Amino acid sequence: MPIILLLLAGFVAPLLAVVAFSFMPERSFSIWQAPTLQNYEVIFNSTNYISFLWSLGLATVTVLILAVICYPIAYGLTYVFGKWAMVLMLLFTIPLFVSENVRLYGWVLFLIKNGVLLGTMKSLFGVDLSSILFTKTAIIIGMVYVYFPFMLFPMTLGVSMVPNEARDAAYDLGASRWQVFKEIELPLAMPGIMIGFLLTFVLAVGAIAEAKVVGGQQIIPITHDIEIAFTYAQNWPLGAALSVLLMIVVGALVLLVLRRFDLDRVLGRR
Repeated sequence: MPIILLLLAGFVAPLLAVVAFSFMPERSFSIWQAPTLQNYEVIFNSTNYISFLWSLGLATVTVLILAVICYPIAYGLTYVFGKWAMVLMLLFTIPLFVSENVRLYGWVLFLIKNGVLLGTMKSLFGVDLSSILFTKTAIIIGMVYVYFPFMLFPMTLGVSMVPNEARDAAYDLGASRWQVFKEIELPLAMPGIMIGFLLTFVLAVGAIAEAKVVGGQQIIPITHDIEIAFTYAQNWPLGAALSVLLMIVVGALVLLVLRRFDLDRVLGRR
């Protein structure tokens, strides 16, 4: 019972407060007023959908890039690197102990004009290249970098769940390397891969620092609109309505993806 009360107070109550605020009149700071759909009407008649599309698009691109990058690394950590795998895992983990903003400002120093990358290229090779800082490419690089561990670790767990006996049996029966990957390794590693996909996507949809620090606000994600509504605009009901719509959109997409998979099999229950 205490755990249930703690969960209700820590998780359910804040969500209910956000939902309640979304139905309050604009610029009000109390939930004890007559409910209204005014905030949702404002959102549907505005250009907030552009911010929604940018957030969903960037999150999708980030997940796809990380899937391509992380699977070979996860495979190497499990089967190739041997005793060095633990050292590499530690190196991948250490950045998590540093603030996300600090790490992103490191990318600013790396990518800025006459910075670490372009300054070195110019001094060593005489090549004067343009900086990609404050572009959409820089935002994607920042997101891939920040959410890399959240894709790699579940994927490594999934790859490690593939029994060697199944792989050896497939080879003994004459399967090719591609057939072993497609029919044995990928399906059996899918629980970890799916968890990595969903975890990374949900986190990336809520990203805001990357667009600000390395993107120079070239694009405005939906989380920026929510922040503005809650802070500078002092319009909590509008920020709450945007938050509710974001939760609905992300939740619907996640459920849509999960419906295409056998959840019991993904979670390893059978």
